[in-house]
Amino acid sequence: MDALGDLLRGVRADGALFGRWTVAAPWSLRFSDGAPLTLCTLVRGTGWLVPAEGEPRLLRQGDTALVRGPAPFTFVDALAGAPADRTGESAELVSGAYRSESDIGRRLTGALPPVLIVPDEGGPESCGALHEFIAAEVAADKPGQQFVLDRLMDWMLVCTLRAWFDSPEACPPAWYRALGDPVVGAALRAMHDAPARPWTIAALATGAGVSRASLAKRFTELVGEPPLAYLTGWRMTLAAELLAEPEATVAGVARRVGYADGFAFSSAFKRERGLSPSAHRASRAGAARERVGV
Repeated sequence: MDALGDLLRGVRADGALFGRWTVAAPWSLRFSDGAPLTLCTLVRGTGWLVPAEGEPRLLRQGDTALVRGPAPFTFVDALAGAPADRTGESAELVSGAYRSESDIGRRLTGALPPVLIVPDEGGPESCGALHEFIAAEVAADKPGQQFVLDRLMDWMLVCTLRAWFDSPEACPPAWYRALGDPVVGAALRAMHDAPARPWTIAALATGAGVSRASLAKRFTELVGEPPLAYLTGWRMTLAAELLAEPEATVAGVARRVGYADGFAFSSAFKRERGLSPSAHRASRAGAARERVGV
């Protein structure tokens, strides 16, 4: 699995919140549920997305907006003071919101702008075909609907992120660009395929077919940090997620991310995350209780 695939595991939909609206101007829809990540698609018509901070963004038919929470945002048919009279013009909007995100998901969403817009440009790689599936499923009332919607939403998220990361105006994280490099991409995939393996620069370089010096230099140039520093950060991200599992122990998590010594793992975790593994697990448990109102 590559770095994007690993990071997307953390934002896998589970009981995502969906809505479908058919409205006539003048209209206004406010989203204030505090969701960490919301996808909105204008199936028909045009409208403006007005974030809590920043400039309003125009969406046309087929466009998809990805909005990072938890700040509220609003969709409107026209901005205040607009001279055109759009009374009676209709629009159809479909939205899906992820209810929570794990530590792996936060690493991905933290690399995104507060709002990104992906236009529907057609073609074989367009996300447009998904819009109709999602809109139809939201309107249906069939067995297994939530499961189908969750999977469609994950598909839509991947499609949207790919399209945005590859667009000229995007500023994707360094590791995403590096995935396309034959040397650095090979090293990234190796570390993500087997994060617990006792990797060395020599082993990664052999797998990429280059010298140790070449790998270290190229990796640092493209990713922004040396290979083993990246590996440590990824291991700690995985560990943070594993520590949330009810039966997990610190020693067990340490082994799963490549540490035979629990003390060395705890030291690395605290250095990366700012708190010990036990304290992190306690904070995650407390946050989970708050979400369910316990």
